[in-house]
Amino acid sequence: ENHLVATADGSVELYYDSSKKFETTSAGVSSGGTISDGKGDVRKVFKNEQGSAYTLVAADSGKAVGASAGVTIPASVFGNGDLITIYNNTSGDITLTQGSGLTMYFTGDGSTGNRTLGARGMSTVYFPAGTTAFISGSGLT
Repeated sequence: ENHLVATADGSVELYYDSSKKFETTSAGVSSGGTISDGKGDVRKVFKNEQGSAYTLVAADSGKAVGASAGVTIPASVFGNGDLITIYNNTSGDITLTQGSGLTMYFTGDGSTGNRTLGARGMSTVYFPAGTTAFISGSGLT
């Protein structure tokens, strides 16, 4: 039963219970199964559905947050490369509040401050640093 097969000048294969799960190739790597991290399957965007006013938390990075009320985007919770999608799960507007100490640039015009996310709108917030964010989206003013 194979566990690891390493071919000279070639691939390296990893097995689980005689089933190949991971292989290096000349183009990179290939998986024979699901690739997961601490949040789950890396091909999925997991959601965090919220029914009332909500302040984003570090665990929201890489997720889609469904909002039914206002969302506060805090400073110093996220870092370089963190990305969060917020979607308005209502038929009315909600407010996306720029947290204290955060500079959140609206990519539509470079201004900062709170934003309104229209009915069924969706926005993405990208953090190049803990106190700086860029926000864009559909239905966002």
